[in-house]
Formats: sequence, structure tokens, C-alpha cells
Amino acid sequence: MAGEVPKQQETMGKVKVLGKTNVKPRKEIGRKECQLVTFDLPYLAFYYNQKLLIYKGVVGEFEKAVEELKESLSVVLEEFYQMAGKLGKDEEGAFRVEYDDDMNGVEVVVAEAQEIAVADLTHDQGFLKFKELLPYNNVLNLEGLHRPLLSLQLTRLKDGLSMGCAFNHAVLDGTSTWHFMSSWAQICSGSKSISVSPFLDRTKARNTRVKLNLSNPSDAPEHAKSSASNGDVNVKPGPQLKEKVFKFSESAIDQIKAKVNYKPPSDGSKPYSTFQSLSTHVWHAVTRARQLKPEDYTVFTVFADCRKRVDPPMPESYFGNLIQAIFTVTASGLLLANPPEFGAGLIQKAIDMHNSKAIDERNKEWESNPKIFEFKDAGMNCVAVGSSPRFKVYDVDFGFGSPETVRSGCNNRFDGMVYLYPGKSRGRSIDVEITLEANALERLEKDKEFLLEA
Repeated sequence: MAGEVPKQQETMGKVKVLGKTNVKPRKEIGRKECQLVTFDLPYLAFYYNQKLLIYKGVVGEFEKAVEELKESLSVVLEEFYQMAGKLGKDEEGAFRVEYDDDMNGVEVVVAEAQEIAVADLTHDQGFLKFKELLPYNNVLNLEGLHRPLLSLQLTRLKDGLSMGCAFNHAVLDGTSTWHFMSSWAQICSGSKSISVSPFLDRTKARNTRVKLNLSNPSDAPEHAKSSASNGDVNVKPGPQLKEKVFKFSESAIDQIKAKVNYKPPSDGSKPYSTFQSLSTHVWHAVTRARQLKPEDYTVFTVFADCRKRVDPPMPESYFGNLIQAIFTVTASGLLLANPPEFGAGLIQKAIDMHNSKAIDERNKEWESNPKIFEFKDAGMNCVAVGSSPRFKVYDVDFGFGSPETVRSGCNNRFDGMVYLYPGKSRGRSIDVEITLEANALERLEKDKEFLLEA
């Protein structure tokens, strides 16, 4: 663990930064290098992926909790050492993760916001309230050439602790993010070792070297300079965005799934899953809220985990990005004129067709003409789903209980972006975090069919 940076009294609104620390693996590891592969590279011009976990209590022992969090972080980084490294390039210009013992490691900011209570952060609307509790707002993954790949902000609240995390999305996806977080929590809670070690060899999933002409943020595509994803509701150009979390209980999820599966598929295909049922429910409602013309196309996009789809399959513990976007498109009038099983069928078919052959063809196409992702690539009038209710985010207990809420940060938001999380009550409840153009979101909030109101 590196030494303390001199304490600061920098104030950001209601949040006062007290100091910064760099945390490194507890033991020396030496020089390590890991090539970024085709699954990683398109995300270089996205922003750091932010997560916010809010915990109740801890206030009286905040300093002790911070030290325990930093100490356990230094232990878990022995296995997840890539998070303590930085981006680099080899002699041919191919991107990679580099680590050596002289690097600074993970950045940890300690702050306080004594006027902000946990209850202020657990309501359903307004991501700007979180901005000061999160590091690396509007910071591109490409800046991992010069910045830590993981930055954390631990903030003392009036009656709790917030943990703001910024992960470099060119280095890991959601599955790997929560694998890291749960492993860190295990160590902090007293375990001597983590239950599942990360599988660190990315070349097992893809071994093609791709060179990109990217050296600094000015090389990034236009969305990185003008997108509303920088956390400002009134960014121009682009529409004013708003977001809200819609909470669906177990009974609501069961009701949605039963409606979609009311009539068994005539072709004998399998019933629609919870994900497919909820997805078509959201897709229909967002399309209604946008008031599209019947002939306007609308695209449903899901960022799907490919660990079990690639050949050979990769373990769940594969550490990196192993996701691909799966698309399905139809006319809005056709979607809305049909019962929900129509949309669910389109989604199911697109997911089922995305096998190892399709993944390999997509990778080869990208490698022949590398293109950095832009938000518009998610599709016209899109509903794009990330995260997963399967991630056990409420099991991330560092020894002071489960989080009161888990939210996405301000980065990587655009019109139609949806994040799914399990509900705090666990079970089959799901929280749906939706970002939309402001007027469309206001209409969605009044949609009784979407809200399952009589």
C-alpha cells in the first residue's frame, strides 16, 4: 500500500474530499502484461463504468472501516492485480494491461458529506445527485493509459457510507466487476481467501492482435466529446435526458411473465424467460412513450455474456470483457400492434441465434475493419439493456451489512439505456433503471399498462 497523498480540503458541493491513497497488492508480483482482445477494444472510447453502493450505519467507525477496506483491497489485488495496473501498448501498438510493482495501483479517495443522508440517495429518480459521490465523471477508458484502471471514493454520509467505483470498461465487463467486488467483500469480512480466483488469460477467448490508432482522448469518436453521458442533464447537442428506477416486485415479474407466456408458442419453441418477458414489457412501453410513427424502426439491444457461448466455453471467472451486443429490429407500429409475445419472440430468436459461429463472425468482421463503439451503434430508437438481475449486488457485504441500494453512475448514459439490477428484497424482484428523453420519461411514468396499474 502506497503512502498517503497530503490531505485536501477540496469541496465539491456538499462533498468534501479529505485525502487520497494509492493501494497496491500487498505482496510484490513483478512485471505482468495482458493483451486486450477483440471483446475489450471497442470500449476504449466509452467512459469508465461507474457503480454506487450505499450502506447504512458505519458512521461512528468510518475511519476504521476505511482502513479495513483499504487493507482488504491490498489483499484481493494480489489475485486481481490487473486492476492495479494501467493501459499500455506493445512495440507494435497493440493495447494491453500492464502491471509492475512500481505502479501506483488503485486510487482511493476519502470524503465526507455530512449533510447527505442515505434516504436522500435511495429514491428512484435523479442521477445527478450521485455525481459528487463518484470518481471519474466523464473520463474515457482510453485515459487508462495515464490513470488507474480503478478509482474508488469512500464518502462518510450523515448516517452511512457510500462507495463510488469507477472501473475501466476496456478491461472488464459486469460479470468481472461483480466477481471482483464480491471477492473484495469476502476478504474484508474475514475470509482468508476468495472463493473463486479470476481466470486472467484473455488470449484463450481470442488471440487476434488488433492495432488501433488511439493515443489520447482527442482521437476518440465524436460521442465522447458531446454525448449526454458526461452526467449533465442539459448537455448540448442532444436531448435533455432524465432517468428513473422502476421497481418490479416478485408478483409483478410473475404477472409480466405469465402474460407473455399465456399462449404457448405454436412452433413448439421454449417458453419466454423472465428476461425476455420483462424486456418486451419495457420495449413496448418505451416505444409508446416515444410516440414513434408506425413506420419508424425501433431496435432492442442486449449486451449479452458470451462466456458459455464461445467455443471453447470460458469459465464464469474469465476476467475481462466477454460480452457482445445482440440486436433485433422491427417497425414500432408492428411491435405495438401485436401482443407482447411478438416482441419476446424476436428477442428470444436473436439471443438463440447468437452462438459461437455468430460470435466468431462478428469478431472477424470487426478485426477486418476495427471501429470504436459509439452510443448510436446501439440502434435507432433503441432500448439497450446492460447489467443483469443475476448479479448478486446485494450480497456485497464488507462486514457492515448489505447495501441499501446499488445504482449506476452518470457515465455511459444515452436515450434508451436500461440497467437491470435485482431488487433489494432479492428473490425474483427486479429494478429497471431507465434513461430517456425527458418528455418520453414523463409519459412512461404515467403509463398504467407499464406500471401494472388497473
